[in-house]
Amino acid sequence: MDEKAARAPAGAPGSVPPAIVVMGVAGCGKSAVGIALAAALGALFIEGDRLHPPENVARMARGEPLTDQLREGWLDAIGKQIAASAGKVQGVVAACSALKRGYRQRLRGFCPDIVFLYLEIDPATARRRVGNRKGHFMPASLVDSQFAILEPPEADERALTLDATRPVDELVADAMRSMRWS
Repeated sequence: MDEKAARAPAGAPGSVPPAIVVMGVAGCGKSAVGIALAAALGALFIEGDRLHPPENVARMARGEPLTDQLREGWLDAIGKQIAASAGKVQGVVAACSALKRGYRQRLRGFCPDIVFLYLEIDPATARRRVGNRKGHFMPASLVDSQFAILEPPEADERALTLDATRPVDELVADAMRSMRWS
């Protein structure tokens, strides 16, 4: 998988975006990379999984994929937290699958300057990682349903794509290097 910037973010030289959403399918490392990136930037971290309503968590725990309609309130909760935090702290990093372009547009409705960090991963590795997780509501059986609806960011979106099979520290270093512009 190649690392590629879909479009370089625009902003002040040497600065970082006020809002970064680490995105991708289950098992790509959104939380691990998001936490490490937020720490490196001195930014607030928002864990999108914690904002799912209980009904969504129960549905996924039963092995039922979420519909677009079921994701709307969850995306709005994440978008509201990003918007509320982006203007008050140095920056914000959120973990959210943001699998479809429409989901990313919905999040941008709350904070237009969001930059997405897409952690690209193959299905077998994602299934293995999710299967090895302990205490998470998302079963490995749902990984394929996420790949089925995945719309990777396109060239006209403010996004950076990185190979999620690489170590977290390398991903964070590459993200920071790529998201600082001159």
